[in-house]
Amino acid sequence: MAAQADERVMISERIAPGMLPRVLNSFDMTIIFVAIVLFIVNASAIQQAHQAAYTYWILGFVAFLIPGALVTAQLGQMFPQEGSLYVWTQKALGPFWGFFAGFCAWWPGILVMVATGDAVVTLWQFVDTGGLSKAWEQGLVILAVLWFSALMSMMRLRMTQSYANWAVVFYGAGIFVIGLAGILWLIGDGHSATGGWGTASNWGIHSTQWTWFGFVILALLGIEVPLNM
Repeated sequence: MAAQADERVMISERIAPGMLPRVLNSFDMTIIFVAIVLFIVNASAIQQAHQAAYTYWILGFVAFLIPGALVTAQLGQMFPQEGSLYVWTQKALGPFWGFFAGFCAWWPGILVMVATGDAVVTLWQFVDTGGLSKAWEQGLVILAVLWFSALMSMMRLRMTQSYANWAVVFYGAGIFVIGLAGILWLIGDGHSATGGWGTASNWGIHSTQWTWFGFVILALLGIEVPLNM
C-alpha cells in the first residue's frame, strides 16, 4: 500500500514546494479568481433578457457558482498540493488526463493575451475615430501589449501580483461608479429603458429563454474553464 501511495505522488508534489515557495496569500488568490470570472461586458450582453436577466444571474449563482465554490473548497481540502485542477484530475483519472486538464487551463491564457491586444486596438479606435486604420499600426499595438505582458512576467511574482491587485481594485471601482451612475439616473429625472418592472411575468423564466441561463453559466466559468467543460 505504501508503494502504491508513493507511485501516485507526482514529481511536482515532491519538488515544487522546495523550489517554489509560496508568496501569495488568500487575498491574492481571491483577486485572481475575481479577475478570471468578473467580466462586466457579460452584464451588457445579457441585458437583452430584460428583467429576467436578474433572475438568471441569481439562479446561476445559486445553482452553479456557490455549489462550485463548495466543491472546489472540498477538493482543496482533500488535495492541498499545488496545481488545483491538474492535481485533482491526475489523482482521479491518471497522468494523461491530468496533463490534458492542465493544458486546457493554460492554453486560454495564450489566446486571451492576443485577444487583449485586439481589445486595446478596438478601444483605441473607439476613442480616436479613424485612428489605427492601417493593419501594421494595429499589429504594433498588439505587439506592444504582448511585450508589456512579457515584461510583467519577468518581474518577481509578489510585485506582479501587487500590480494585479491594484488593477482589480480600480476595475471594481469603475464598475461601482457605473452602477452608481445608473442608480442616480433612475433617482433623478431619468427613466428605465425597460418598462414593466412591476409585472411578475417579466421576471419569470420561460422555455424560450433557457439560452440565457447557459450564457450566465458560461460567464461564471471565467476565461480558463470552457476548454475544461
